[in-house]
Amino acid sequence: MAIAKAERLMNLALCLLGTRRPLSKRELRGSIEAYLEAGSDDSFNRMFERDKDDLRELGLVIETVENLDGDIGYLARRDSNRLPPITLDAEEAAALGLAAKVWQQARLAGAASGALQKLRAAGMPEAEDDYEVHSALEPRIPVHEAAFEPLMLACRDRRPVTFDYRKGNAARPEQRQVEPWTLECWRGHWYLAGWDRDRGAERVFRLSRISGRVRSRAGAFTAPVPDAVTVRETVESWAGETATRTARIRLRTGAGYPLRSRAISVRELGDGWDELEIPYGHGLDAWLVEFGPDVIVGEPADLRADVMDRLRAVAKD
Repeated sequence: MAIAKAERLMNLALCLLGTRRPLSKRELRGSIEAYLEAGSDDSFNRMFERDKDDLRELGLVIETVENLDGDIGYLARRDSNRLPPITLDAEEAAALGLAAKVWQQARLAGAASGALQKLRAAGMPEAEDDYEVHSALEPRIPVHEAAFEPLMLACRDRRPVTFDYRKGNAARPEQRQVEPWTLECWRGHWYLAGWDRDRGAERVFRLSRISGRVRSRAGAFTAPVPDAVTVRETVESWAGETATRTARIRLRTGAGYPLRSRAISVRELGDGWDELEIPYGHGLDAWLVEFGPDVIVGEPADLRADVMDRLRAVAKD
């Protein structure tokens, strides 16, 4: 079956590349044996549409042309399907190969691999992969969230989306209507930056807190997209990374390793508790709530009050 399909795709590509005028479906069906053997018009139409989409996915530029009589024809112009001369040196080729490896576990793996194959076919030099031979480290961007692919496509196509999102202090998720701008990986987690329509402001969402399907919505963006979206700076601010103050908390022994990694000082209190001094900035209260009964806030008083308010809100839900 795989060989038959590959042969069918090759024949269709040769027909579209070899013609000087658009060919109709009827003409293509009469020129390719596999299409002649199709049992019905519906079967042929489904096969042809799948083949056409597969060729476009492989990079073939297929034009759809309507003549004066309203008939639809197809062709692939040679000048539209020819890469210009590639002038990459060995170091540039190695850099591209390394960048492609980063996406091996993500949605862009196929696109990255296909792009490298096209560049090599066009003359890109085959560089020795010094990174693979001599390095014990390999770059990877793991993507486990189901929301990544639809959000990536929505950012690319500038399409509004809706999804259910659970905040750190909420017991249940709530629906968000967002105009997505960009995705960024920071400290092992993926974040989406965009315009929250309901709140009328820029927001950053952690993909691991999105539940259910991401649904696309029709219509254009209502807010301008910034020239440079500083996702990392926004996340750092909300996580307290840019804090200038410190907070003192009690943390249960053996718990809260992310807090311990950021602690300025740690002191054993005994009875299963440690005292930590950690940076204090905007959003720290929401983060502390996630550790539940393993954390007790000592000071400052305003941080303690914010944490208590969030815990009461969760208890009411």
